[in-house]
Amino acid sequence: MACRGHILLQIFVLSTLATTAFSLSPHFYANTCPEALPTIKKVVEAAVYKERRMGASLLRLHFHDCFVNGCDASILLDPTPTIDSEKFASPNNNSVRGFEVIDQIKAEVDKVCGSSVVSCADILAVAARDSVVALGGPSWKVRLGRRDSTTASRTQANDDLPSPLMDLPALLNNFKNQGLNERDLVALSGGHTIGFAQCFTFRNRTYNATNINPLFAQLLRAICPPTGGDSNLAPLDPTPANFDTGYFNNLVMQSGLFVSDQALFNGGSTDELVKTYSLYPEAFWNDFAKSMIKMGNIKPLTGNRGEIRVNCRMVNSYT
Repeated sequence: MACRGHILLQIFVLSTLATTAFSLSPHFYANTCPEALPTIKKVVEAAVYKERRMGASLLRLHFHDCFVNGCDASILLDPTPTIDSEKFASPNNNSVRGFEVIDQIKAEVDKVCGSSVVSCADILAVAARDSVVALGGPSWKVRLGRRDSTTASRTQANDDLPSPLMDLPALLNNFKNQGLNERDLVALSGGHTIGFAQCFTFRNRTYNATNINPLFAQLLRAICPPTGGDSNLAPLDPTPANFDTGYFNNLVMQSGLFVSDQALFNGGSTDELVKTYSLYPEAFWNDFAKSMIKMGNIKPLTGNRGEIRVNCRMVNSYT
């Protein structure tokens, strides 16, 4: 019995060590490259200073990465004969942007680290946080230690990324499939307090919705005609370069840009939380930070799984 107990104790200790070794940690690069995070912040701040919209684009890259087979930088892979790039999935094609900034971050980080120590997946996670901060939003400790995928899936991206046309039940189910709850849905949707969207994503709501403020609809129709002008841009809220509660204030006034935005305040279970965030910015900030950490922990590749890409756009060559 004593021998069996000793074996069980060894198994428990080893499993605990394995979990610890392969868990994400804010201090993952403290010894291997302490200048990694300050370098990412410097490049992000410069990019956002040059173009405020870039902050929203970098945040969206992280979101669209995590919702497709986890936070593994698969969204960054260019197409090859063996890679069905997620860049050409319907929610991403001619829409997601910021790849050049990620390339620049990777080059600068590898330079200060002396080699490819920091994964592209971690760069996406940190760049998202630094973008939010650069636009006046909350900060949080990004857990690090993700590795990069060697595959991508356009089909999975088409299936798993939430659509701007979704109603509340579809949104709740979409987030539930990622291990995220109702509060996460509303908090993370608040990321739409920064950035812009193209006409084709909100045209249907602009001309056909019944739960839209008439003055807001009139404003949108001046930007987005019934036909043509698909790439014309409208702000996601009145202050698209500031991370604030304007998004939730808009929802309360039936001025959400997407069907999926207004679905959060349309007589359903999320109405009260939308009201809370519109009235109490600190509540939104706190929940947004918690939900970003939670989202960043979706199925990360750790330990010996995946790789640390030398070039974020392609799988490493081992020939």
